[in-house]
Amino acid sequence: MLADKDRIFTNLYGYQSWSLEAARKRGDWDETKALLARGQDAIIEEIKTSGLRGRGGAGFPTGLKWSFMPKESRDGRPSFLVINADESEPGSCKDREIIRHDPHKLIEGALVAGFAMRARAAYVYIRGEYIREAETFQKALDEAYDAGLIGKNASGSGYDFDVFLHRGAGAYICGEETAMIESLEGKKGQPRLKPPFPAGAGLYGCPTTVNNVESIAVAPTILRRGAGWFASFGRENNKGTKLFQISGHVEKPCVVEEAMSIPFRELIEKHCGGIRGGWDNLLAVIPGGSSVPLVPAKDVIDMPLDFDGCKDAGSGLGTAGIIVMDKSTDIVRAISRLSYFYKHESCGQCTPCREGTGWMWRVMQRLRTGDAHIDEIDMLQQVTKQVEGHTICALGDAAAWPIQGLIRHFRPELERRIAQNDAMREAAE
Repeated sequence: MLADKDRIFTNLYGYQSWSLEAARKRGDWDETKALLARGQDAIIEEIKTSGLRGRGGAGFPTGLKWSFMPKESRDGRPSFLVINADESEPGSCKDREIIRHDPHKLIEGALVAGFAMRARAAYVYIRGEYIREAETFQKALDEAYDAGLIGKNASGSGYDFDVFLHRGAGAYICGEETAMIESLEGKKGQPRLKPPFPAGAGLYGCPTTVNNVESIAVAPTILRRGAGWFASFGRENNKGTKLFQISGHVEKPCVVEEAMSIPFRELIEKHCGGIRGGWDNLLAVIPGGSSVPLVPAKDVIDMPLDFDGCKDAGSGLGTAGIIVMDKSTDIVRAISRLSYFYKHESCGQCTPCREGTGWMWRVMQRLRTGDAHIDEIDMLQQVTKQVEGHTICALGDAAAWPIQGLIRHFRPELERRIAQNDAMREAAE
């Protein structure tokens, strides 16, 4: 269990003020000038050594991503940092807690990361529904500007760096990095074809890195405490602390910071008071937000919660948005509801996603009621494979994976419903 002294987010629950004065007492903005004085390359190397991987879902090594940015502008174009605070994934709510209770961690992280990548400014793209959170963050930004921590000569470092807040309008697709860039430019939020990648031509055609809120917010603490300290948590290739968001059928749903690789049972017992109705009542768990396949109870109980542990169980850590389902759950209905979400949020740019998400949802609706043919289970599986990996962005994969997980682990339940419906129809005739 993570000791309190090792927690990065010490105001996660908002027991203290989010203000600059309170943030400074918690250790934020402490000798930020000295952190920047280490130099850009040294900061990137420290982040690489720490083993930090992106906390937005894909888990790409953060330091490596920063190193892709050009070290000098050949044609006068500035570089930008875009911070993804869109957080529209069902089951995910960690970034919200950072923005409303610890915003200065994110602002200082933006300065440190932006400086390391030689960026001119950071754009924080916040989810449209996060109204109060956006207000809090803007007030925190104003405080940081007034105190000279960002802006001209940020924190007395001689480096000019601005941070802008941009409100989204509630589109899940804008959580995809290139769709977010399109939206920031005032265009319809649709993913771009790659290449070119954002590090070459991103926001306004300039080199851009897009990072998750949590990935950026932890950077100053890693630099202060050292890469070795951060790397002391978790298994190889799964280092550091992580915000876990546990919802669903647990006694006490919560967002909690824990060490990576903590076993599922330990996390639930220590922070959530156990499964509702006891461990024998556990049916399945979606470990990484709605876009990853579910894991049945027998496989999840001792599963280490990290990138590799979830992958070995046929799922993914994603954002660590853990959705717990007990045996009262209509599992087919739950996955059908997720199918509707992805149908609704498809931007319609790619044919497999535009047509496939609606088709998959309609079949899921019939499977839910048993009003389908047994052959349609395999047909649905084939269609998920035709959608997965054949779209510009990963929304097609996100729509396919929950259904694939359902068929893989709960096929007998689908067959039972169809058989029951057929029997009722025959009896009626």
